[in-house]
Amino acid sequence: MNILFIEDDMIESMKFQRTLSKVASKHTIIEAKNGEQALEILKTSQVLPDIILLDLNMPRMSGIEFLEILKANSQYRYIPTIILTTSENRADLLECYRIGIAGYVIKPLKYEDYENKIKTVLAYWETNELVKA
Repeated sequence: MNILFIEDDMIESMKFQRTLSKVASKHTIIEAKNGEQALEILKTSQVLPDIILLDLNMPRMSGIEFLEILKANSQYRYIPTIILTTSENRADLLECYRIGIAGYVIKPLKYEDYENKIKTVLAYWETNELVKA
């Protein structure tokens, strides 16, 4: 799968890369540090990502602002977008689903729990027909 990973925290990026190194299937990862950079990547990329993993709390453009732009675009609106955040704010969760996310995952503090959640998310999307289409 081609995955666009949008995360401003370097430690979170390292955790994600470490987790992916333990996954049996290989994925192409494109990283963006914020929503603006992610939109530029989408505009200039030859191949659209199969899924987007998006942090909510980022500088310059929040995850929700990015999501609104993404889902308003006819070319990008069907890319499954999964929120990967520390925010347990119910208003954030509901707003993200209103805009059109495919999932909302809370980043656990314990690395083993984080690894299990990421592996589960990737396993689901590897088998999902939308990604295969």
